[in-house]
Amino acid sequence: MAATGRTQQELIAKSKEKLKSAQDPLEILRLKCLARGANGIKGLGRTFKIMDDDENKALDLKEFKKGIHDYGILMEDTIIKQLFDSLDKDGSGSLDFDEFLKALRPPMSDSRKNLINMAFMKLDRSGDGNITVDDLKGVYNVKKHPKYLNGEWTEEQCLRVFLDSFDSNDKDGKITKDEFLNYYSGVSASIDSDVYFDLMMRHAYKL
Repeated sequence: MAATGRTQQELIAKSKEKLKSAQDPLEILRLKCLARGANGIKGLGRTFKIMDDDENKALDLKEFKKGIHDYGILMEDTIIKQLFDSLDKDGSGSLDFDEFLKALRPPMSDSRKNLINMAFMKLDRSGDGNITVDDLKGVYNVKKHPKYLNGEWTEEQCLRVFLDSFDSNDKDGKITKDEFLNYYSGVSASIDSDVYFDLMMRHAYKL
């Protein structure tokens, strides 16, 4: 259900190629994140969350620069400031980082967003807005997983590894709807065909 190795490689290669001609600061940052794979945007979000000591979900220019640098993305300060100013629509000197992450996601058609939402709702059996190991039991069948078959892993371990493939940084054992969307927006960016994306999601999640 998570991105295959081939999908990841295609996404990384496409992003690096597009970076050569990208001019827009937001597009440059987006491509630099996607050049790390489908988890790239979510990983940047995690970095900002860790920095948000007062939990006000807002970033000033200094925090914004630090977050991008801490995540290991090389961007000139002038470009970061240009990006910050373009996103700071009301000129308040602060960005809501959830809004920023939404702006950073690659554009997706409504049909793709609907499929991602349907998949999330199917996995989130408790309906609390998080996917956990308990939610996955009975929805995600591990019986064919090679490590389950050979007795190396329990069902719980297989499900946890599945969750961790989405949850690249803090591995807290749950996926929020935003994390799920950030992840699949990365996968979506590697797939040009709506028909193929539709087929992949319906097949993976039996929608």
